[in-house]
Amino acid sequence: MKLIGPFKQVVTLANLPLRGKLSDEKLEVIADGGILVNDNKIQKAGNFENLKSENQNIEIEAIEGEQIVLPAFVDSHTHICFGGNRANDFAMRNAGKTYLEIAESGGGIWSSVQHTRNASAEELLKTLLERIDILISLGITTIEVKSGYGLDVENELKMLRIIKKAQTQTKATLVPTCLSAHLKPRDFEGDNKAYLDYILAEILPKVKEENLAKRVDIFIEKSAFQPEESKEFLLKTKDLGFEITVHADQFTPGSSRIAVEVGAQSADHLEATIDEDIDFLAQSNTVATALPGASLGLGEKFTPARKLLDAGAILAIASDWNPGSAPMGNLITQASILATYEKLTTAEVLAGMTFRSAFALGLEDRGRLEKDMKADFITYKTDNFQNVLYNQGSLKAESVFIDGIKVK
Repeated sequence: MKLIGPFKQVVTLANLPLRGKLSDEKLEVIADGGILVNDNKIQKAGNFENLKSENQNIEIEAIEGEQIVLPAFVDSHTHICFGGNRANDFAMRNAGKTYLEIAESGGGIWSSVQHTRNASAEELLKTLLERIDILISLGITTIEVKSGYGLDVENELKMLRIIKKAQTQTKATLVPTCLSAHLKPRDFEGDNKAYLDYILAEILPKVKEENLAKRVDIFIEKSAFQPEESKEFLLKTKDLGFEITVHADQFTPGSSRIAVEVGAQSADHLEATIDEDIDFLAQSNTVATALPGASLGLGEKFTPARKLLDAGAILAIASDWNPGSAPMGNLITQASILATYEKLTTAEVLAGMTFRSAFALGLEDRGRLEKDMKADFITYKTDNFQNVLYNQGSLKAESVFIDGIKVK
């Protein structure tokens, strides 16, 4: 057992509700605090001197200078296993080209599929680990990673095996998700339903056999898969024993309702969600995940985060780091900007990047600095925790702890 501190402020996020709006007055901020860690778990957060006196002869890991500490962040939606680069897509989009024009010129998701298929397993693993290290440096220690740039048995399994191998080479927690239903590949002979049946018959049984992922995702949109065929696919996926999540309401409304109806862990994007579906989401346990990186990358409106919280929804905030629509990858910058436009409190943003985002992944053992939680936390050289969002990502993490051990 060891005591880490003292910190100018310990922001625990303890006792905050899972759903709905939060005022900053509800935040527990312990002045001159410390964190007691035992067996990779938090034993207690409290006043440093009190914890020291209560635990004689304990190992102390001293924190130098004025620092604050927060629970480590959770990025519950990423596509960081990919090959190639789509900088030209970004340039063309900013020059006024449409999605269709970009795709016809060789860009779009299909471009990433071709690059990922052509990349070696060694190259994909190397770049994946590099991106994971970037996220850890930002204080993100739990990372969802999707497949979806393979789109056939061989290459979807290649991606998921690489994600599984990466877990053995990083201290971060990786949560793999099978996104074979990203879109129907151009080289598949058959319609959408035939491709979804192919996923169910050929890909998911092997994913389950090798224990490569416990979660399945689908992109419901006019350019990808239609609502009814998607709902049928998701129900069959659940019958196979998978948890599900949905790319929902990015450009057109309606699919978030499907996510709720099939019991999805989360509905992600929601930029086009209408008011009646906001209420429907708010009455469920399906997490509404805002992806401000996609709004910034595409120049589209933000997820209606304020309305979702006011309605009582569970709001998570994730980066959507991918090579096309959301290349930034900096969750803290994105969340800070979302807060400015949607008028979110600091408590709501921090909750959305920690325990609420963890809930979207089915994890309830992290995201708060309290007893029996996983000892993942992040420190900043500042005397005021509000500076983290105020600086919109330019205030860099000083230290990152995973299981109570400093990794950065």
